[in-house]
Amino acid sequence: MSFAPMRLGALWRKEWIQIWRDPASIGIGVVLPALLLLIFGYGISLDALRLPIGVVVEKPNPLTASFVAGLEQSRYFAPHPYGSIGVAEEAMSRTKVEAILWLWGDFTRRGLREGNAPLSLIVNGVDANTARLMEGYFQGVWGQWLDWEAKTSGEPILTPVDVESRIWFNPALESRHYLAPGVIVINMTLVGALLTALVIAREWERGTMEALLSTPVSVSEILWSKIGPYFVLGMGGMAVSVGMAVGLFGAPLVGSLWVLFLAAALFLLSSLGMGLVISTAFRSTFLASMVAVVATFLPAFILSGFIFDIGSMPGPIRLFTYLLAARYFVALLQTIFLAGNVWSVILPNLAALFLMAALFLGIAWRMSRRSLE
Repeated sequence: MSFAPMRLGALWRKEWIQIWRDPASIGIGVVLPALLLLIFGYGISLDALRLPIGVVVEKPNPLTASFVAGLEQSRYFAPHPYGSIGVAEEAMSRTKVEAILWLWGDFTRRGLREGNAPLSLIVNGVDANTARLMEGYFQGVWGQWLDWEAKTSGEPILTPVDVESRIWFNPALESRHYLAPGVIVINMTLVGALLTALVIAREWERGTMEALLSTPVSVSEILWSKIGPYFVLGMGGMAVSVGMAVGLFGAPLVGSLWVLFLAAALFLLSSLGMGLVISTAFRSTFLASMVAVVATFLPAFILSGFIFDIGSMPGPIRLFTYLLAARYFVALLQTIFLAGNVWSVILPNLAALFLMAALFLGIAWRMSRRSLE
């Protein structure tokens, strides 16, 4: 059967009317991406701020007061003074504080000059991630205070290593700038896979697929009529998400906008293809939606590198992530947003997305042909 542009246009018009009459499709395609970006941008942060820390000073003096003042001025700590180490340990056991800074009685300038100032940092290790963050924050405050003491006293302070940090790509260390690209991946996965997973399944449930098959349309025209409108809807949600990430949350968009939307188009085509495969295999909208969430949304959230580092995952899981289109899209977005047009990263990931889009669309066409004809 020949491919007729007029028939395809009529099918597209039918799909747009169906989308317009279905508020859930518009909500998932436009409203949900904006809502998720607001939730992740304002409600989730990988930064640990104003961490409660108990402070025990055995012999207060101007030097200890200066160091405690440095803690108070830091945005990472909220110091709570305690009279003895026993009381502070009791407070930490009751989770009133996350760490204890213990300045011993001989915390003096002489100890600083010799490089072995007597102090202890006791950290609650129940939450290992927060414990590591707190340890790193304390090292930063300690180093800044040593530099300040050296400048005010005019005498050098003995330190084994003089560390000078230089942070690339995200110098402000804002987790929002890191999370915003990942949220865009989650949004487009929902739009691409979840919506299209319901398309053909809904046609079978409503009995309209039989009526559609009685017309002269071909399988390719049916599939492209399903892909086209949702592709436009997904790219519209992408534009809204990028605008919010840059305008509302201040995420830097260092790379080219056309590269960003090319990557988004390839990823959306792969998600649409996977959604069509699920929709063709499961003719129930309930089953199709559940499979779409388990097969696309959860892996994109957990295994794409959006929040959890892929390099720290077990070997078999790392190998499995190569089968996820979201892995490549996360790498592309984080590179384009924070680092710019790094072609050694962009080109291989674009190629992987192109192959995955072709693979899933081809599988969807083969399955639909067998199922519909």
